[in-house]
Amino acid sequence: MPSTGGTGRSRFTAWRPGVGGVTEVLHARFFEHAYPMHTHDTWSLLIVDDGMVRYDLEHDEHGALHDQVTLLPPHVPHSGSPATPGGFRKRVLYLGADVLGERHIGAAVDRPTLADPLLRDRVHRLHTALAEPGGELEAESRLAFVAERLVRHLDLRSAPRPAPGGRDAAVLADRLRQLLDARVGEGLTLREAAARLHAHPTHLVRTFSRAYGIAPHQYLVARRVDRARRMLLDGVPPHTVAVAAGFYDQSHLTRHFKRVVGVAPGRYAAGAAVLSRRRPR
Repeated sequence: MPSTGGTGRSRFTAWRPGVGGVTEVLHARFFEHAYPMHTHDTWSLLIVDDGMVRYDLEHDEHGALHDQVTLLPPHVPHSGSPATPGGFRKRVLYLGADVLGERHIGAAVDRPTLADPLLRDRVHRLHTALAEPGGELEAESRLAFVAERLVRHLDLRSAPRPAPGGRDAAVLADRLRQLLDARVGEGLTLREAAARLHAHPTHLVRTFSRAYGIAPHQYLVARRVDRARRMLLDGVPPHTVAVAAGFYDQSHLTRHFKRVVGVAPGRYAAGAAVLSRRRPR
């Protein structure tokens, strides 16, 4: 089993499995930590084993319960905080965007909660397989069945969604998102973005914030934290990760990483390092 790290008020395990389509596995127990609005470029498939999580997704409030599966789409900001006095314990699979396809994002935003006992059991069994050394083939098989059932749910819900502010605003917000995605490391000034997109800077910020529920600079920080997580799981030292992920220095990385993830990057890296030593090569 993966090794657990964390602080007195949190416990977590994170690792990158050798299974295509799964970019990261996270098992965590948080008592007080509240995730700020942030985003990923992956699908977040969440099950709660204890307690309840309250979260916002594109301006709407939701709750993740023990008997449900929660699916959060890529590129759409969300938050998260304990909804019960004892905090919550969760397991998350971060799935590559191509596992479910971007055409399903709208359906997942509309209804991120799936009350499907069979699906929850399959996700649980997939976690078990991913934690077993040598269980890659079983995990791949289980992932295929999980993805199939998720797509079935999403296809039933899929329908065109009107974009906030109309089509032109949606296109402008998406073009800025693409620019930010392409410049995660080196960054992008608002003046440069406005010049490239032929839009006034304040209009650009307002349009993006309305479309995604998060300001452009917050989106960029979240993408950098995502990049830092992956590098840490690959064994890159935190002091190297900081600049490579686009942060000014290690303290800058630590401040944002702890705010978003709930633990410091050094702790995160330590848990991944212990796991790496224990897994067979």
